[in-house]
Amino acid sequence: MDRCSKFRVFNVLLVVCVANFLLYRYFSQAGMPTLSGLIFKDASLRVTPDSSANSSGSILTLSRLTNGTTPASFSHSAHNSSLGLPLCPLVPPSLNGPLATFKEASSWEQIAKENPGLQPGGRYKPPDCEARHRVAIVIPYRNREEHLKILLKNLHPMLIRQQLDYGIFVIDQALPGKFNRAMLMNIGFVEAMKRYDFQCAVFHDVDLIPENDKNIYSCPEMPRHLSAAIDKFNYRLPYSGIYGGVSAVTKAQFEKMNGFSNMFFGWGGEDDDMAARIAHAGFKITRYPMEIARYKMIKHNNDRGNEQNPQRFALLKTTAKRMATDGLNSLKYSVPVVEELPTHLRIQVLINEQDILKGKM
Repeated sequence: MDRCSKFRVFNVLLVVCVANFLLYRYFSQAGMPTLSGLIFKDASLRVTPDSSANSSGSILTLSRLTNGTTPASFSHSAHNSSLGLPLCPLVPPSLNGPLATFKEASSWEQIAKENPGLQPGGRYKPPDCEARHRVAIVIPYRNREEHLKILLKNLHPMLIRQQLDYGIFVIDQALPGKFNRAMLMNIGFVEAMKRYDFQCAVFHDVDLIPENDKNIYSCPEMPRHLSAAIDKFNYRLPYSGIYGGVSAVTKAQFEKMNGFSNMFFGWGGEDDDMAARIAHAGFKITRYPMEIARYKMIKHNNDRGNEQNPQRFALLKTTAKRMATDGLNSLKYSVPVVEELPTHLRIQVLINEQDILKGKM
């Protein structure tokens, strides 16, 4: 090829490059979506980095998940793109570590006033960055208003510092009847997921106050027992397999375990049943270090209607047998009242013990 021909080819290539650059500038300014902003209708697709990419940048490839679910990281990228905010730091910058806990109750309005940015119904998301975790805080509850006020006075500031996109769901079991804490947590999970695309749930007893904000209420890789060190037990584990108090689990993990059992009416046994479900599902219980996973327990008298469950030991012998049919897929309840308060969403539920236990014992 002579010099004249080479020069013509070079000019053509130069024109093509300039045209491509101008088209790129035009469409990027017009808000055309990039790969990170796409929400795929096929939920079985995920974005993964190609191991063959060089150091200058990863190559994004699409691979199909075997279970047809969308991982939290991919779902999150869509949320991040839609808001146009940077991702929050891996380590929230405003954490204090050990906390002074408040023991006095305040009004719902005062608690909301103390936590700017809190939305009605106990919803919050960081204003200046996209949260890495969307978390439903589920509190099983009955007739403990003072304890709930003390908990939320302590909990909201901590969760805000942790830069979570979260909501507080108080599941209030209507009287009369025996208290069923595990079933209330199942109901809270279902009701929360109806309302928002939460990635995970934290199940939280109303009488446990966190003492360290580095105890992040995030979505764990494995089910996490958050309240490992409680002052009532001298900040030690009563036994190695304990899973009660405060715990965190992803949506996918909880659904695989079919949630908690619905059959534990009265006090005791439901957390040990859940620990067995975790093992049967192939998961392991994880914990933060004991100096971080610390809680104070609010002292209280035994609740009427929450006496010890005499069937708990018999039920614990049949966990594996019941797991597939006793849980999220066997819930029966009604919701007479939903109340949007400044600090939380109160969902009152009616449970019929005879209807739940019929033919299951």
